Amino acid sequence: MTLVIAVVTAAIVLGVFVTGASVRERAEVRRSLRALEGYQITGVRDQEMLAGFGARVLEPMGKSVRDLVHRVTPVGYVEQVKRKVVLAGNPPGFEVDRLLVLKVIGAAAAIVWWPLIYVGLGLGGLIAHAMFLFLCVLSFLGPDIAIDHQIDARKYEIARRLPDILDLLVISVEAGLGFEQALDRTAHSVPGPLSDEFRRMLQETRIGATRSDALRALDERTDVPELRSFILAMLQADTFGVSIARILRTQADEMRIRRRLAAQELAQKAPVKMLFPLATCIFPAIFIVVLGPAFIAITQNL
Repeated sequence: MTLVIAVVTAAIVLGVFVTGASVRERAEVRRSLRALEGYQITGVRDQEMLAGFGARVLEPMGKSVRDLVHRVTPVGYVEQVKRKVVLAGNPPGFEVDRLLVLKVIGAAAAIVWWPLIYVGLGLGGLIAHAMFLFLCVLSFLGPDIAIDHQIDARKYEIARRLPDILDLLVISVEAGLGFEQALDRTAHSVPGPLSDEFRRMLQETRIGATRSDALRALDERTDVPELRSFILAMLQADTFGVSIARILRTQADEMRIRRRLAAQELAQKAPVKMLFPLATCIFPAIFIVVLGPAFIAITQNL
């Protein structure tokens, strides 16, 4: 009898404990839900206000400006800008939309240059007109000048690195590596834009593109005459089954001859480029130093 009473009492105590724990858990959930109700967003405006200033103000303004730029841009000019960005190697800060917006801002900057020159600086006459025209042209053509400079620098770097990369390709291919393996090893050994393009070409071949298509795409992305001759030679080697090692060695020798001729051409242009600063800056100073004392003596004697 005592055992039964103890078991019933233990069961009642256990039931009360479980019920209390459940009640306490539900009460905690209710308190949490009531606490969250204070942070609940009640409208669309509250949701928008949670975003930052850039997302709320700058991004809509930028989208509006981009839409306006695309409406006033001539047909085909956007594709031309995209082509330039590709030739420049897609550098950061040279996105197509950003360049177009900068050109529109540069065209609208005339309303700033006019009061700045004629009112702020107080200039007038031919000098003020020339300065105003120069600033307008510079602000409008500034993005084009910047992207053209990136293209020229990239083309020069590719042409400069090509003979060295071809020499390494010749050594790797003659050592027994395949063309893709030799190109991959060389691209990792010599950093630069040409190595980046070769790695991209290898990735295209790995995902299913043929070597010919990948080489033609490489030519479209670089537009370097020296690299184009190498690509044409490789396409002919694939077509006619010519030895790749022989083609690579011939191309390496030809590239070095071209680089030497280009250096000689620049050396021949140096005297012509020096003529203008000599005639305008150095010769007048020499004439003043040499003839100045004689002129002073003649005037005193007269």
